[in-house]
Amino acid sequence: MAVERTLAILKPDCVRKNLIGEVIAHIQKAGFKIIAMKKTRLTNETAGGFYAVHKGRPFYDSLVEFMSSGACVPLALEKENAVADFRTLIGATDPKEAAPGTIRALYADNKGENIVHGSDSYENGKIEINFFFSSQELIQNE
Repeated sequence: MAVERTLAILKPDCVRKNLIGEVIAHIQKAGFKIIAMKKTRLTNETAGGFYAVHKGRPFYDSLVEFMSSGACVPLALEKENAVADFRTLIGATDPKEAAPGTIRALYADNKGENIVHGSDSYENGKIEINFFFSSQELIQNE
């Protein structure tokens, strides 16, 4: 199986609740290598651009507003089967439906503020990583 990359974003609720370290610990314990990470704050425009695929859907405006409401921490992650494994690790979008022990089951308050974003496909993972990081910022672990 080939090594894949995926994007995670520790969302503004994660940062506000001071859970960055705990969530990163879960990610690392699951075998993911962090190849890039930064703390940033999205504007309405950058959040809207990142989530453009959802434009026109009922939750789009509230998602953009939430994602630009405070700092977030994007991470580029690497692991075999990274996309599927990360989606399993974080759990269902609605924390009430997330499997016990998943990041969202442990830390998320609701479907709208669900602690973490994860790429939904290998292709989107590449696009999303490039949205936040230049190739020079992607540091292979040695």
